[in-house]
Parts: sequence; structure tokens; C-alpha cells
Amino acid sequence: MRHTFFCIDGHTAGNPVRLVAGGAPLLRGASMSERRQDFLARFDWIRTGLCFEPRGHAMMSGGFLYPPTRADTDIGILFIETSGCLPMCGHGTIGMVTFGLEHGLIQPATPGRLRVEVPAGVIDIAYETEGDRVTAVRITNVPAYVAARGVTVTVEGIGPLTVDVAYGGNYYAIVEPQAGYPGLDAVGASWLVEMGRRVRAAVSAAVEPVHPVDPTIRGVSHVLWADAPASNGADGRNAVFYGDAAIDRSPCGTGTSARLAHLADRGALKPGDRFVHESYIGSRFIGRVEAATTIGETPAIIPSIEGSAIATGFNTIWIDRTDRFWEGFEVK
Repeated sequence: MRHTFFCIDGHTAGNPVRLVAGGAPLLRGASMSERRQDFLARFDWIRTGLCFEPRGHAMMSGGFLYPPTRADTDIGILFIETSGCLPMCGHGTIGMVTFGLEHGLIQPATPGRLRVEVPAGVIDIAYETEGDRVTAVRITNVPAYVAARGVTVTVEGIGPLTVDVAYGGNYYAIVEPQAGYPGLDAVGASWLVEMGRRVRAAVSAAVEPVHPVDPTIRGVSHVLWADAPASNGADGRNAVFYGDAAIDRSPCGTGTSARLAHLADRGALKPGDRFVHESYIGSRFIGRVEAATTIGETPAIIPSIEGSAIATGFNTIWIDRTDRFWEGFEVK
């Protein structure tokens, strides 16, 4: 059988976003978290088919719009990318909200505002427009917190490494410059990818963070290589490793949220402070610590991330089961 998916392709701050505007499967579940579990159980071939080669690539990311399960929200989003069906994706949200609004797929109850249900919870959106274009999207994200401090691992090719683990919608091993990691300017993308795999494996063997409220969200999926900014007006820089071969071209929305929680935990940021985060290619998100909060009994912050996205075209994709590579593939 041939399955047809109509997509709007584009990017947020340089990282790809594929909004699957037609062909989304009907999902079971009383929440977007439950729908995520249903998608993983029955339809993960759609993710791999659309994100992996030959229809995608190592950085491919996107998702689907769904009717929300909650009366107090406008829309639901389910995320797909090469690293999995994520609980939350910041750059993907900015892109899919932008494309959905510009093409009439999202009809907000209040112009300029949205409440969006994602598997990780409910997020608030404020957006700006000029004519028929969405020029900026600001996400008030799910609560972010530090899950583990001072995790020491030994990584082949690096040696001893000390990292912290923080949550911003996904769990991140945050690596700051130290003896085995001299900073982004001293290494290349291939080094970050190869060592990112090793760091993630080592940290995952040492600790498995579990969300205090939703136990389906667990485990370190991303590595955030942190560094000082490279240009004026930025407060920090990063390269986020995800999947098996990807470096986020954007500053990473959930990664920025995790980094804000990380810095707030140290006292380097407080509610009301903003943090301009620079990506590996020099694009930027504006992060803010909106407020202090808790997740269950765990201290946390409410982060926000602001950025913009550009649609680059329409794409009708077939997944034909007579194709040897209908489920997609990765070259590792």
C-alpha cells in the first residue's frame, strides 16, 4: 500500500522542520502523552520513513497537528525526528506553529496567542505577524529542572568528564569546557557527533533521569556542548547532539530551556533574566527565566524561548511498502 503525506517544509534558525499537514494517523489516547505512546507502538514507521534517508536525513525533524484532548487548548502537536518521537521540541514548535498559522491550519481563539498541548504538557505561545507572515514565536515552555549534578564518566577519546543533566522538555547531558573538551572552536562537527554518541552512552549508563510527574519521559537523549558566545549580544553558545549523527543547527529550544534551568540552579540566572543563546552556525534564540516553580516537589523554572521560522516549500511524500527502503535507513 502507498501512504501519501503532504508536508510543509522549512527551518527554524537553520534546523529543518517538516510539518506533516496531511496523512497523520488517527491515534488513541486521552492526552497527547498517551497518543505519543500509541504512535510509538503502532506508527513509528511513519517517523522513520519521513525522517531517515532516503526521504529525510540525519537532522530531519517535524511533526503533526492534532485536535487537542483538553478544552483549554487550541491545538495538539506530536513531534517526530531522527532521535525519536519526542515529548517536546522547541525549534519544531516554532516552525510548525509558524507554518500552521501562515497556511490556515491553526485557528487561534485569541489572535496572537495559543495554548498548545504537547506530550510533555501544555505550553503557551505568543506570536507576532507582519501581513500574512509570522515573524516571531515565543514559547513559554514546560517546567525545566536539573536532574543530576556532577555526574563523572570516563569517555574513550576524552578521558574523565564531569557533566550535569537537565530537563527542558527532553533530558540533556550538559558538557562545559574542561580538560577533555576544550570548547567548540577547538573541535569540529564530526568530533562533536562521535564524542556525543560516547558521552550519551556513558551518561546513560551512569544515570537514568525520570520525569517527576510523567514516568514515560526518561533517559538522556541529547548532549549539549556548551561554550562562551562567539559574537556580540549573545550570552552563551552550544552545539546539541541528537539522534545518531546530528548537530542541531538551531540553538535548540528544549536545550536552551535545560540550559536556563542549569544556570538558574547555580544562581547565574534568576526570574526575569534573559539569555541569548547562539547555535553552532550562529543563529539565535532569546531565552528567559519567566518564574520559579516546582515539578512535584522538585525545584524548577518556567523557561521561555523566542525565535522565528521560514517555510521553504511544499512536499508530497510517498511511503510505498513495495520500496525496499520504505521504513527509511541510517548510515552510521
